[in-house]
Amino acid sequence: MTGTLTRQRQAAVPAIQRRLRQTPGRLSLATAVLVVLGLATGIAGALGVRQRADLVSGATARSGELTVAAQRLYRALSDADATAASAFLTGGVEPAALRDRYQVDIADAAAALAIVSGGGAGAGRGDAAVARIASQLPVYTGLVETARVYNRQGVPVGGAYLREASGVMRERLLPAAQELYDAVSAELDEARGDAGGFPWFAVALGLLTIVALVLVQRYLTRRTNRVFNVGLLVATGAAVLLVLWLAVSAVLTAGRLDASHDEGSEEVARLADARITALQARTDESLTLVARGNGKVFDDDYTKVMEELVGKDDRGGLLGPGDADPTTQAALAAATTEARNWLTAHQKLRDLDNNGQYAQAVTAAVGTEPGSTASISSRLDESLAKAIDHNGEIFREKVDSASGSLAGADIGVGLLAALLVIGAAAGIQRRVAEYR
Repeated sequence: MTGTLTRQRQAAVPAIQRRLRQTPGRLSLATAVLVVLGLATGIAGALGVRQRADLVSGATARSGELTVAAQRLYRALSDADATAASAFLTGGVEPAALRDRYQVDIADAAAALAIVSGGGAGAGRGDAAVARIASQLPVYTGLVETARVYNRQGVPVGGAYLREASGVMRERLLPAAQELYDAVSAELDEARGDAGGFPWFAVALGLLTIVALVLVQRYLTRRTNRVFNVGLLVATGAAVLLVLWLAVSAVLTAGRLDASHDEGSEEVARLADARITALQARTDESLTLVARGNGKVFDDDYTKVMEELVGKDDRGGLLGPGDADPTTQAALAAATTEARNWLTAHQKLRDLDNNGQYAQAVTAAVGTEPGSTASISSRLDESLAKAIDHNGEIFREKVDSASGSLAGADIGVGLLAALLVIGAAAGIQRRVAEYR
């Protein structure tokens, strides 16, 4: 029995070889090759488009949300520290507005931390930072409450507790928040890079299919003396459109995702950095007064961070216009004006404090009049907040536009692949039928 099967297989091989030496056999083989290539191109192209679309609408959007939450966390912590210092300066029972603002900041920081930790920040890279913030935030709030109690009683040790609280914020909480932001930003960049990747494999299969179609048509022309084969022409046109659709949609998607970074998230990061730097300056200014003549280290840090904000000798700085759009440049110009007004008001404040006019210096720092440093820094913060919202909207628009570049592409690629396969099979089979 085994010998019979072996002889049958051996006999089948010459039969296949004889068939492939004949035109119908070669055309049948060409049909099979073209069908396989067309199906492979369609499957690879459609799956690639679907994967990139999911990355744009899913991973990129999710990472963008986490990045916003991380910025919100950093800003809330910084503002809480600045507000606590300002509230302490008022002595006794702090103004209700400052107390409410501090509590809102702490609640906002906790909510943002929950979003980031629940979203798996930075694919696990931010877990350690989340843990440090979660453990140190109660320490910070506890120190602030202790300082507040002593301050209401008029006990000078309250200032020491407040400085210790600010030390926890600057040395533990804010560095952890920065680490967390870096982790989610890296995840956003990776998601954007994956979503904007070029479909090399699918395009290569498509080009190979086009080459195969051209070779088959040349073979048919030589064997039949017929220049055109409608089915193969349709298949070739479908293959060309398929490859062009894949390539053009990928290029458009990558370009729009790059724009979402350059015109959106990168500007948001710079503006958020400027906003947080301004809050740090506000904290330094308040702590200088809290220290009652022993705050040189805080005043020196104020000078340093304000230089980062406006630049040295008005050159550069975080408030520089850069390549921002007109709306952002206008907001930055307003913020720059307020920063310079702040520097002038701060110098007057320091003159009052150095000349023994402490109460007047405190009023100049936390007063509600337009010329107080509190009012000036609030206007600066508002300008930066508007610019951040504007560039955040640009980011969302560009991501939505990138998603639109891929809309329907998977279905279109699948239909073109089906047309390719049907056209190729029908065109060749008509020639095969002529030999029967």
